[in-house]
Amino acid sequence: MDGGVVTFVIAILIVAVFVFVAILLTGKRNYNFNREAYQTKFLAIENKLTQASPATWTVVIIEADKLLDKAMIEMGIPGKTMGDRLKRSGDKFGNLNSVWRVHKLRNALAHEAGFEISYKQAFNALAIYKQALKDLGAI
Repeated sequence: MDGGVVTFVIAILIVAVFVFVAILLTGKRNYNFNREAYQTKFLAIENKLTQASPATWTVVIIEADKLLDKAMIEMGIPGKTMGDRLKRSGDKFGNLNSVWRVHKLRNALAHEAGFEISYKQAFNALAIYKQALKDLGAI
């Protein structure tokens, strides 16, 4: 074999290894979800949110949080609580701080008497939950 051909083959192999490693390191979707089921469930949650019905604002946040937690459990992210799983989620989310913020909002709604939110807060929180589910590959 010609020296140039050998060098070319070695260069191709090196590039292939780098591409493979890059795919492994950046791949966030390493679990195969039933995306249709998650999309259907999230759409049902989104459809409950109406500006005219403040009672739904809390419900949609809690349900979206449960759906995200279910996806994290399905992926095998360890932890006793969703907070534990978020701590161990690594780089699965594009904006982990936003996910933490809406989870804390959910906790306040569930545990603090008289805690209320606006329609805009509920709408924005749902958008964050939706992006988080997309980041995991669930929807």
